[in-house]
Amino acid sequence: MSQSDASSGAANPATAFLRHTLATLAYRAAKPLRDAPSEFAYFRVGPTSRTPAEILAHMGDLMDWTLSIAQGREQWREAPVQSWASDVDRLFSAITALDTHLASSVALELPFLERIFQGPVADALTHTGQLTMLRRLASAPIRSENYQRASIAAGQTGLDQPPPKSEFG
Repeated sequence: MSQSDASSGAANPATAFLRHTLATLAYRAAKPLRDAPSEFAYFRVGPTSRTPAEILAHMGDLMDWTLSIAQGREQWREAPVQSWASDVDRLFSAITALDTHLASSVALELPFLERIFQGPVADALTHTGQLTMLRRLASAPIRSENYQRASIAAGQTGLDQPPPKSEFG
C-alpha cells in the first residue's frame, strides 16, 4: 500500500497488524515485569549473560529506535540501566509512543513495516521470552497462559493489561 492509498495508519492492514503486534508485546512483556522480586533485576545465569535489568533497558532502546525509524530520523541510543520501575515505565511509554505514531495519519508502506517487525519488534518479543525464562530460573516463575485467549487489542500498550483469561497452574 503506498502512502497515497491510506488515509491513516489504521486504514492500512499491515499497520493494523503491527499495532496488534505491539499490543501483544505489551501484554506478554507485562507478565514477567510485573511483581518481579527486587533481586530479579540483577539475576545473572552466567558471567557473560545480560541481567534482566540490562535486557529491559535494551528493550526500551529497541522501542525508542523503532519510533525514530518510523518517524524517518533513524537514531540508535543506548540508555544506561535505570531503576527497574523507571525502565519498565520507559518500555511501556516507548511502546505506546510507537503505537500512537502508527495510529496517526502517517501512512507507511508494507516493506518498511515488515523491516520494523523483523528487526526491533521481533527482537523485543525474543527478549520478552528471555525475561520469562529468567523469572523461572530465578525461582520466581510466572504462570503459563493460553495467549490465544488473551484480551489483546491494538492501542492497549500500557503496563496495565487485562487479567488473563486462561492461565495454567
